[in-house]
Order: sequence, then structure tokens, then C-alpha cells
Amino acid sequence: MIPTESALQQVLEWGRSLTGFADEHAVEAVRGGQYILQCIQPSLHDISARTGRDPQDEKLIVAFYRELALLFWLDDCNDLGLIAPEQLAAVEQALGQGVPCAVPGFEGCAVLRASLAALAYDRRDYTELLNDTRCYCAALRAGHAQAAGAERWSYAEYLHNSIDSIAYANVFCCLSLLWGLDMATLRARPAFRQVLRLISTIGRLQNDLHGCAKDRAAGGADNAAILLLQRYPAMPVEDFLNDELVGHARMLHRVMVKERFPAPWGPLIEAMAVIRAKYYQTSISRYGNDAAGGGQRAPA
Repeated sequence: MIPTESALQQVLEWGRSLTGFADEHAVEAVRGGQYILQCIQPSLHDISARTGRDPQDEKLIVAFYRELALLFWLDDCNDLGLIAPEQLAAVEQALGQGVPCAVPGFEGCAVLRASLAALAYDRRDYTELLNDTRCYCAALRAGHAQAAGAERWSYAEYLHNSIDSIAYANVFCCLSLLWGLDMATLRARPAFRQVLRLISTIGRLQNDLHGCAKDRAAGGADNAAILLLQRYPAMPVEDFLNDELVGHARMLHRVMVKERFPAPWGPLIEAMAVIRAKYYQTSISRYGNDAAGGGQRAPA
């Protein structure tokens, strides 16, 4: 696999064309991307005879890391106000439609989208990636708006929005686009869509349980634990959410065992089920409960 420092430099070089892009966005993208690719590399080798896509292809790997970095950056643009609202709206339009950004300072958006369009093994994945990006941006906006507003979502509404705001669909779709994982076909299967919902909910619950203390200290409200405590102050929220997490994990396991999706979806879903714990252990500046700032909704 491409050396870490080389990959990091290539992501940083691209990120310099995005206003507000920070070294942290590249570091976290490379760290998480490396873990995912290491987990599925044997499966990517197994299917390479069919796809002709080399798991070690530097161009594909760097494109994947850049997409992950983009998701981290977009998350912080919403959470931390890295760019002005009108700039963010233009960025979302560009990324969701695959067109150049209408305002200066964000040339990297068009560069990345053009790169992924050219690299797509299945053009359907590129179309789906644009749609997933639109859903991700809309979910981030909706979560931010409800947290700042007077009317709070129900727990069910919050989880529904979290399926898109956790950005796992974006991660999967980018992998499929680059290495031919046939996600566009799999999306037609109800069981696969159920897997996407379950793994996304698991990621959200893991994130919110870990970040509850930090979010409360910062006065944040876009967190399932805080939302429930505001509605039901006497509720044993942590126990409830841990039970929810265990239940969703059991349901996910049952579907995966029954359906036996083609490689590399088994190890990929397993990797995403534990990746947040990896981040919590290694990314103290972003995920430590005593860290300053936001970024608790990072996608990978």
C-alpha cells in the first residue's frame, strides 16, 4: 500500500484548494482509509481478476482518501462554521451536481468529482455518489438546524436523519466506484438497504455515546443521548442507548449471515462496525472528550 507520508502529502496538496481545509482532515482520512483498505484488501485481490482493479493502485487509493477528507471537511464546515453559509451552499451544489463551484476558493471540489467520474468502474456508482453527497449535506444541515431551533426532534426522527449524516453510504459508494464492488446493483436488494440503515445507526449510536460528555460541555444538542435527556431527565439514557446498540448489532449480524453478500462486503461491514473505536483510541485531538471544538460527526 502507498506509504502513509506520501498519501498524506497528496491529500494535503489537493486540500489546499479548499478554504478551511486543515491538516487534521487529511490525517484522519488517511488513518481511517488505510484501516478500511487493510481490512478488505484480501477480498479486493480476490475480485481483481473480474474487475481489473489493483488494490495497490496509488491513484485509486489517493482518490478514496481525498473523498474521506472531503467528508471530514464538510462536517466541520457545518459544525465549526469554517466557511460562510453562502459558500457552503455553493460547495454543496457543486459536489452534489458534479459541477465547478460557483464561488472561488473551492477548486478542489471540481477536481475530485472529475477524478472520480473518470475513475468510475461503474458509472452508476458515480451517479449514486452525487446523490449520497446531496443526502449527506442535507442531513448535516437538518441536524444543525434542529439542534439550534426551539422544536426538538423525536428519537426516531433523529435516528432517521443519522442514516445520512454519518456518511457511511458515501464511503461504501466511493469504494464501489473505485474497485468495482457492484453497490449500484446491491442497492436494489431490500436486505442490502437494511444493512446500510443498520450499520449507519450503529455508527451514530457509537458516536453519540462516546461524545455525549463533550457535546454537553459545549452546549450541543445534536446527540441522541442529550436529546433523550432533555425529554426524559430521569431516563437511564446510557443504558438505553447501549441496549439499542447491541440490538442493532444483532440485527445486522443476522442479515449478514442470511444474505452472504459478495466479497468484500462481509469484511467491509465488519470493519465499519468497529472503526469508530479505532478512531477514539488514536485520534485524541478530534475525538477525545476533553478536546476543544466540534467534529463529533465525522464520517469514518
